Amino acid sequence: MARDDDRVKSGVALVTGAGRGLGRALARALASRGMRVAAVGRDAQSLAETANGSGRITPVIANVSDFDSLRHAFEEADALGPLTLLINNAALYPRCDIFDETPESFMQTVNVNLGGTFAATRLALDRMAETGFGRILNVATFADLHPLPASAAYSVSKGAARILTRAVVADLADRFPDIVISDWMPGMLATRMGIPDGLAPDQSAKWGVELALWHDPDLSGTSFEQAIEIPPPRGLKGRIKDRLLGRRRPLRRLD
Repeated sequence: MARDDDRVKSGVALVTGAGRGLGRALARALASRGMRVAAVGRDAQSLAETANGSGRITPVIANVSDFDSLRHAFEEADALGPLTLLINNAALYPRCDIFDETPESFMQTVNVNLGGTFAATRLALDRMAETGFGRILNVATFADLHPLPASAAYSVSKGAARILTRAVVADLADRFPDIVISDWMPGMLATRMGIPDGLAPDQSAKWGVELALWHDPDLSGTSFEQAIEIPPPRGLKGRIKDRLLGRRRPLRRLD
């Protein structure tokens, strides 16, 4: 299958959380590859900076945790052409100690990180199911496996979003094999949500866009960390059988 799929590139990409950081880098990288991009975010000035005068990037103001707002954003994107790619990037990481967290603040993070991912995915699937074709990439993290202090809401919501990817694939794989959905973990970035000495968003975005434009049904349900595929979990019996039979599929790379 094409690593730089023309059918994906012929349509419109919608990127959430595109006002800064990784989302901005992803939107710009997609535009540089020839795609029309609906850059979704909450701040008009930040989105204008993302577009930076590019005729291929259209700022679209929306809050992903507000379903009506997000539905209008998708309708604006419809005017640009058929949606072929969704990158669920929007996220909150409030760094809040559990004694400072409230049910309301916890659910605010969940509503963005999990609710926004589901809502955008659901709206994208309404469009992609009409043609039976599309690509969805969810920006993920290992935070659910190794939560840091003061990250309860972030870790829980992002971990649940990884489960959501697999659940959507379970529903769609047989009926819509050409709607390809996978997770991508960009690593620790030098952004507001990351660390000062992290990876530059522009570098990480190159890998994310490479994966986003790779349309292969075999990618559905897979996860990549930066530029390398993460092997699926195998039980002890499975690992022993693989070794005895000499079965070892090389991990796919994005560079």
